[in-house]
Amino acid sequence: MQKTIKTLLVTAMLTLTSAAYFGPVHAAGMNAEKAIAAAKDAVKQADSVGGQWRDTGKMIKKAEALLAEGKTEEAAKMAEEAEAQAMLGYMQATSQKSEDLHI
Repeated sequence: MQKTIKTLLVTAMLTLTSAAYFGPVHAAGMNAEKAIAAAKDAVKQADSVGGQWRDTGKMIKKAEALLAEGKTEEAAKMAEEAEAQAMLGYMQATSQKSEDLHI
């Protein structure tokens, strides 16, 4: 019973925090350069809590390469995806570090 309550609390917390993070995705609607910068900032935040995912850095490099090729829309989209991954990594790491949430 206690395990079920903790699971429900964790699920509710993640749902509420994800709405806060993904409501206004920072890179959305930005030009490619700003989107890449926003993604890099999000990666730094995720890395600060040990939550950087494996492919996020690769996605940023790909976005930079696309930008260099003049494919600005594709670069911005890739950077937006990288930023979203970095935010998810941050959320995952912070949710798993709480002593009270271990089930």
